[in-house]
Amino acid sequence: MRIRWTPAAAADLQHVSDYLKDHHPHYWQPTLRKLYVAIQSLKEWPHRGRAGREEGTRELLFPPLPYVAVYRVKEQSIEVLRIYHGAQNRA
Repeated sequence: MRIRWTPAAAADLQHVSDYLKDHHPHYWQPTLRKLYVAIQSLKEWPHRGRAGREEGTRELLFPPLPYVAVYRVKEQSIEVLRIYHGAQNRA
């Protein structure tokens, strides 16, 4: 399995990185590392996350972090669609 990031998901990750770097620099690297490692683990366990809000998607949580990665399992890849903060309005 291959991990494929959509432009929206890559932008979300960059936004998380920028925010943490500016406001909580001591959490910046450990948080990004945890997000990245957990998403990479989907190669081994693609159905690890819970069923998503939208048909055909799954959601990976990162406790105790407040983030949710929305992804889709495809035949040959995992498609990371978005990364949300848990308090964010997803509408």
